[in-house]
Amino acid sequence: MPGVELSPRHRRPQNAWNSTVLNLYSHCGTHMGAPAHVDDRARGIDLIPLDRCYGPAWVVRIPNVAPKSLIGTECLGSVAEQLQPGDGLLLATGLGSRWGTPQYGDELPRVSRDLALWCVNRQVRILGVEPPSVADVNNREEVEQIHAILLNGGVIIIEGLTNLEAISSSRVIFAAFPLKIKDRDGPPVRAVAIEEWDQRSVRRGLG
Repeated sequence: MPGVELSPRHRRPQNAWNSTVLNLYSHCGTHMGAPAHVDDRARGIDLIPLDRCYGPAWVVRIPNVAPKSLIGTECLGSVAEQLQPGDGLLLATGLGSRWGTPQYGDELPRVSRDLALWCVNRQVRILGVEPPSVADVNNREEVEQIHAILLNGGVIIIEGLTNLEAISSSRVIFAAFPLKIKDRDGPPVRAVAIEEWDQRSVRRGLG
């Protein structure tokens, strides 16, 4: 994977244990962005409250999305009316299956300005996408604008999701906890969707 280098530090039987040196780009693979990602004066990933990284989320399926297209609020369907403040939003475009192809990096469908503002106004807690970015990585102005709207508006961004097609439910419990790295712009995360849960226990845990 680009941005990842793994090298052995200790190996058995020469040593008493195995260990590895991990050299990771902060936005490699499935990752989370902190406000410091696009604002030098903003808070780092260590200041993201963990209760913001876990909770209910809607899975919005957007099949056959065209390369380089903008994803707007019209793509949300009935979820636009059902979403409550504090819910998460996962956009399933199928792009995760195209990892390693030119379309994945250079022709990605991305979040429109209107959708980004809608997420802020509706108090979306977390926005997850399959592309490596919510914006066109080849357009600096767009990258800065969309990230700034979302991150400065309190929306946590998860990019590079995979396997969304394996989720059968339209609403899940979604979790993605970041490494606690002081003052940094973001880390890779292990993202998990839970399709079945005790809703009473969820309310107790998040209330």
